[in-house]
Amino acid sequence: MHRLKFLWLSMLTIGLTSHVFAEQDVETTSTNALDQNTEVSQVAAINAEVEATGAESKHPRLDALKELKNIKVENLKVNANAAQADDVKDPLQPLNREIFAFNDMLDRNVARPLAVQYVAKVPEDVRGSYSSFRKNLSEPWNAVNQLAQGRFSRAAKTLGRFTINTVTSLGLADPAKRLGLPNEDESLGTTLGYYGVPSGPYLMLPLLGPSTLRNSLDYVAESYANPLTYPMDDNDQTSLIWGNRMMGGINARSRLLEFEGALQGDRYAAIRDIYLQRQGYNIAQKKGLGAEAISFVDDESTEDPDSTQ
Repeated sequence: MHRLKFLWLSMLTIGLTSHVFAEQDVETTSTNALDQNTEVSQVAAINAEVEATGAESKHPRLDALKELKNIKVENLKVNANAAQADDVKDPLQPLNREIFAFNDMLDRNVARPLAVQYVAKVPEDVRGSYSSFRKNLSEPWNAVNQLAQGRFSRAAKTLGRFTINTVTSLGLADPAKRLGLPNEDESLGTTLGYYGVPSGPYLMLPLLGPSTLRNSLDYVAESYANPLTYPMDDNDQTSLIWGNRMMGGINARSRLLEFEGALQGDRYAAIRDIYLQRQGYNIAQKKGLGAEAISFVDDESTEDPDSTQ
């Protein structure tokens, strides 16, 4: 549960930081004006201008947090999909957009530069082997979820994948795929969706990115499902786990570099709808449903970026 507390603390920190900096700006402006012996009328004019320009955006993040009080229980029961209206699938949109802006700032200044250097300095074969290694670590958890879904044949194939890849290459290669045992990613959120548990509204999580209320449980569950969590003492375990997570994040970000140009217009809305469509597709596919069971964004809504505002 401490991870969830960290996420909410991050949300509050974003809002409070904006509030503190705004107040400091007002204080600095007033102090400088007095030190320069500016006439009282000019000081009042400056302060009035600061207040006027900040009326609309003085504390946008705090305002977004305050809107949480308008969220009703019914809003949390929605099974979000991309074709729904924004106020249905994304009732937390003001707060989500603030968190998206925060994540985007970190991405532009930290994650993306690291990913660019990672691609430039690390050979493609090494990056591919590391991706295979990380994917192989998730196979036992995939099998657990497939068993929970009652898909016993698929779970057996997944355990077979894990055994073959681990024994032959320690997971650094994927010979099981050539033997007709492809990977199928699973998560707790997908399993709950398989049994009809509503996704809840769309969420943009600090640092972690797109999610839903249901799928936000994945980050807690998978931290305990990772095989690296158990075989080492506390010190080695902590350093290896966080090192693996950091490298995993850089590796994942590097795979998105070639797709950056595909996002046009309202990037927040595009990422949200792509995420929701993918989640719906994964669950429908596991249930054996056709494409007609998946809700996609209407053509008209994708042509008009303003409709997602």
